[in-house]
Amino acid sequence: MRLGWAIAVVLAGAQAATAERVKDIVDVQGVRGNQLVGLGLVVGLDGSGDNAALSRQMLNNHLRRSGVVLQPNDLSSKNIAAVEVTAELPPFARLGSRIDVVVSAISGASSLQGGVLLLTELMGADGEVYAVAQGPLTLGGFAASGEKASVSKNHTTVGYISAGATVEREEVARFDENGEVVLLLRNPDFSTAQRIAQAVNGLHPSSSFAPDAGTVRVRIPSQVGRAELTAFVDRVGSLSVQVDSPAVVVINERTGTVIIGQNVGISTVAIAHGSLSIVTQEKDFVSQPQPFSNAGATEKTARTDITTVESGGQVHVIPRQVSVSELARALNAMGLTPRDIISIFEALRQAGALQAELRIM
Repeated sequence: MRLGWAIAVVLAGAQAATAERVKDIVDVQGVRGNQLVGLGLVVGLDGSGDNAALSRQMLNNHLRRSGVVLQPNDLSSKNIAAVEVTAELPPFARLGSRIDVVVSAISGASSLQGGVLLLTELMGADGEVYAVAQGPLTLGGFAASGEKASVSKNHTTVGYISAGATVEREEVARFDENGEVVLLLRNPDFSTAQRIAQAVNGLHPSSSFAPDAGTVRVRIPSQVGRAELTAFVDRVGSLSVQVDSPAVVVINERTGTVIIGQNVGISTVAIAHGSLSIVTQEKDFVSQPQPFSNAGATEKTARTDITTVESGGQVHVIPRQVSVSELARALNAMGLTPRDIISIFEALRQAGALQAELRIM
């Protein structure tokens, strides 16, 4: 794949900067979800469970609550599996709300296909139960096997239950504190933070300031009561600002991906790039004596052929670029692959000609 392919993806978002809504680039402090987790048991599996000691003990505990007293060793079934159940409690979830859960096998189950999760308590980090989950699993895949072959699609040891948990305890978020609403930038930047503060001050003069690159503090006007607080936050979130970003080149050497930020510049530089290929071939030959000869024997021999191919590289002068599109055109004109461009950017950094931060993943 040529670099033009990789750069084309970047250029889709590298046009002239456009205004973005504040709500799309910030989080409101206090408005966040809480992670829930619980240990559960899936039943109804078609022989694809784990039959581990943990699963048998959990099934025994479930039966005891129903009045059936057995010992774990009395139970033996491949139709059950111990699972970890996880979910996220939304910031404004109320009592009786439904949330999604993810069910993951933690023992030796080969598939959760067709299983049903028994009633499972989901606890927060404070040890309190915030929701209970139960229901049939959806895998989005399947697995089948015989004596000599097997077939599977997607991951069959992780399942999903849409709206599978009911909220039993509320944890309602508070997004105002000491008469302020704090906005947290998802990508901290001094210019963007200052522009947000200016936009809010245009709506409510002298009500906002940016103490750092990642925070904008908005004072709630005195005329805004508790009933109008949500509408006030909505008006602030609907404001449009121009988002700024630093000059960054991101390189993933494992996949050959190169992402060039909008503000990346290169000092005037001459570049020549060539490649050396070494081709090694192993060939088998048969050596045998002359016809009607009484001496010698037929033998199989190997011969190694090594050839080298070095592509010539012309010197290209790249002037200082003013946009990513011009930089992409200059690099594409050199016929470079993503692997080539990775090497060039690393060399440009060493030469001090890359006016951007180089991040290697």
